[in-house]
Amino acid sequence: MMTPRLITFIMTSTLLSSANLLHANTVQALPTAENILSSRQEYGALQIDLSVDGKPLYIAGEKFEKGLGTHAFSMLPLSVPQMDKGQCVISLNGKCGVDDEVKQEGSVEFRILSGSGVLWSSGPMKKGMKAKSFSIPIEAAKLRHVYLVVDSLGSIDSDHADWVDLTWKTGPAPAVKKPVQSIDVGRFGMTPNVKKDQSDALRTALSAARAQGAKVLNIPKGTYHFYADNALKMAFYASNHDQPNVHPVSIPLIDLKNITIEGNGSTFLFHGMGIHALVMDSENVKINNLAIDSARPHMSEGHIVGFEGNKTDMVIDSKLYPYKIENNRFKFIGEGWTEGSSGGMGFKKGSRHIPANTGDIGWNGHVEDLGNGKVRLDWNLKEKGFDIGDAITFRSWGRPHPGVVVYRANNTSFNQVFLHHAYGMALLAQRSENISFVGGGVNIPKGSPRSHTPCVDATHFSNTRGKIVVKNALFEGMMDDAINVHSTCLGIQSIDGKNLRCRYMHGQAIGFEVFTPGETIQFITGPTLEPKDKGKIASITKLSPTEVIITMENDLPASVQVGDAIENADWYPEVLFKKNVVRNNRARGSLFTTPKKVVVEDNLFDHSSGSAILLAGDAQGWYESGACDEVIIRNNTFINNLTSRYQFTNAIISIFPEVKQLDKQDQYYHRNVLIENNVFKTHHVPLLFAISTKGLFFKNNTIEYNNDFPAWNNKPFEFKRCADIQIIGNKITPQTQWTIKDCTLSLTPEDQVKIEDNK
Repeated sequence: MMTPRLITFIMTSTLLSSANLLHANTVQALPTAENILSSRQEYGALQIDLSVDGKPLYIAGEKFEKGLGTHAFSMLPLSVPQMDKGQCVISLNGKCGVDDEVKQEGSVEFRILSGSGVLWSSGPMKKGMKAKSFSIPIEAAKLRHVYLVVDSLGSIDSDHADWVDLTWKTGPAPAVKKPVQSIDVGRFGMTPNVKKDQSDALRTALSAARAQGAKVLNIPKGTYHFYADNALKMAFYASNHDQPNVHPVSIPLIDLKNITIEGNGSTFLFHGMGIHALVMDSENVKINNLAIDSARPHMSEGHIVGFEGNKTDMVIDSKLYPYKIENNRFKFIGEGWTEGSSGGMGFKKGSRHIPANTGDIGWNGHVEDLGNGKVRLDWNLKEKGFDIGDAITFRSWGRPHPGVVVYRANNTSFNQVFLHHAYGMALLAQRSENISFVGGGVNIPKGSPRSHTPCVDATHFSNTRGKIVVKNALFEGMMDDAINVHSTCLGIQSIDGKNLRCRYMHGQAIGFEVFTPGETIQFITGPTLEPKDKGKIASITKLSPTEVIITMENDLPASVQVGDAIENADWYPEVLFKKNVVRNNRARGSLFTTPKKVVVEDNLFDHSSGSAILLAGDAQGWYESGACDEVIIRNNTFINNLTSRYQFTNAIISIFPEVKQLDKQDQYYHRNVLIENNVFKTHHVPLLFAISTKGLFFKNNTIEYNNDFPAWNNKPFEFKRCADIQIIGNKITPQTQWTIKDCTLSLTPEDQVKIEDNK
């Protein structure tokens, strides 16, 4: 249960006035509720005026009444409070040290970050060392946020870290200066076309842009290199990814407002693992005319040069993809990393199409070195449909860092931005509003011999709201979907009055702030995936990266039970996916799970190996939710999708909420899906599959069957507990007349399916 002190603290506003002052010009610095919920630490939970283990704060025998008890690795965003007119926050002051409660000697380093650099560092600190003081300028740097970071320098078991006596120094606000229109990064030493790290120069330019209110940060055209060793080390949770302790961030577009990053056609080339760019705690950031790539991709590729019995001979360019063979197994070598092979993906020579039924090929077998870059694999790829000249991409299942992240940001736009590679999602947006991605894409660089792009999704939108617009972009070669839009729901573990103990249920989706106080919960029945009542949140206690206690304003509905799920009813986005090309990728073309309006129109879905479009939803597996209420799929062209059966690939358009007890549903999960005026050029695979959907209209589409891939010999339509279905006015070549016999029905009465004028 929450202590009264923490409840009061969580509901406190960040607006400061004379009533908040401790002394003439100081005020206690406390994190807001959202600061706490978006913080990260590797043990326990953040404590107010206590150590991480809930004891009084002691550093080197000195007791402190006020402070924050945390634990390395950790990062706490601290919002700079707004003040009465004519006043401002001048500095953040305080002390830090290792708490005396540790049994063994820990070793940590305290750092305070702005949105673009390290403002202060304590150096190594251990138990018994006196607290170190700091004073961080705020107004001169025009900071709206600072970030309190504690790094572990050894074993994290004893890294109990305290920030104490934190205060804002306040004073009269200076006269407002006219913003600078443009800043050129060359003024700060950023140099194109040299293999030299540009991180410090760019971060200095970003700090100047923030302080001067610059509208444009101009980057002269060229190739710029960035190295993970010199990136800004940050700690936060990235949705749908592995959760390393630290994310190296090379381009921190953090705490910015009303600025355009103008790339002028430049390429940013990244060395080593990390996040390429992070847009966080920012408003109205535009990124224009920029390409992002990795000097050494996380995946490796070889080309088939022959077959020997049940084995395959390949050539791998060791300059592009360094590797060695240990114990007759591949060990691929990157910049600061090594990786074995868990499997592969195959791409046909020339077309880069994925052969039929080879979406995933698990393999980590015997390798023989034949010399001169040639290897022989104990792997019969000929029987899987491959030929000489085809490419094989070797991959692991890890997804350590997204490429570009948008987090707690409003109105972020990418215009003619090309994301060629990432160690996870190419673009991940979470807890953000209004995002547009226009032109550019996630694709293979021109002239590159590669067949692959990022290790998972091209774009991924988790717990966003406002409007997502993705237009005129090319998505190809990614290891998962072109776009995936969903909410994250938590599982209810226990109920005590108005209090819900809830858990993040998937290990790759933990820790980030799915809810904050004052927002609305949608209750979901777990096994039947049915929405229940809604309720307002009074307060939240973060117990750990995987558990929270949510206290509701009013009594819980009687129907809510342990095992049900909750999602945030205030954070759903509207989506426009228009005039894009999606081709030659593993898994699905696109995935949408949101009750706001979704429009998918004028796109080309060309040889995606799974379903072209998936409407999903679950509260029992990934816990990704957001039932669709209005989906329009029109004027798209589908060419030979569904060449493999990876996951949820029952038809070219699959509507697949994961309902465990379908026969016990009283409501339908998805509603109002219109599929009209599309062209399907396809081998004989199912066109439409749906579970728990009411209002499904397949109208005026053109279906042109071919023999390019093996037929599935399934019916074109399958419906499981669906209602109000219309299949009307479609044109089929070779000509045929659809009837109810062309539908597989389960828990769906025939009178709920209207079929007419299809020929």
